[in-house]
Amino acid sequence: MTPVWYFDFISPFAWLQWPRIKALADEREVTLRPFLFGALLNELNIRGPAEIPHKREFSYRYALWRARQAGQPMRFPPAHPFNPLPALRLCVAAGTTIAATDAVFSWIWAQGRAADTPDALASLADSLGITDLHAALSSPEVKATLRANFDHAMAAGVFGVPTLQLGEDLFWGADAHEFALAWLTDPALRDDAEMLRVSGLPVGLSRL
Repeated sequence: MTPVWYFDFISPFAWLQWPRIKALADEREVTLRPFLFGALLNELNIRGPAEIPHKREFSYRYALWRARQAGQPMRFPPAHPFNPLPALRLCVAAGTTIAATDAVFSWIWAQGRAADTPDALASLADSLGITDLHAALSSPEVKATLRANFDHAMAAGVFGVPTLQLGEDLFWGADAHEFALAWLTDPALRDDAEMLRVSGLPVGLSRL
């Protein structure tokens, strides 16, 4: 089973999970699939955390607290939410490698730098060996890869970022990482009677 990690650089919680994804990638192959979170929100007709005023403030403070608890650097970029598409395309153009993904994450979330325009990313692109950034960001192949990543996410049933997919099972959020690792390594957990029961629990009330 090859873990698949779905993420968008817009998410501070993706940055929080990133060190543990890198550690997992040291032990086994991990497929990285960056995709546009905003497209998912549109597809599911839901609002993101940063689009709900009080949830936005809480989420930012909580992310900062989590980072400090973990000893992980975190500095928010100049504005948030921001347009993550240039950063996503840059990552894909650079091969979506661990090193390239790490560089983009660090640029935004460790250094607190803007990543919403080609000009803002110019020096980062140079460091990744991309000399014609505008051509890279407008490449049909890059755009097609991002679209394919989104299609994979929709087919898997992804409903938020970050999400770690293990087979058909989805683990949403940085705080679910330990649960995902336990699920990956302990077959008894997957076969637990109560785990199986709640997976098919009837809906008692629906607002829809």
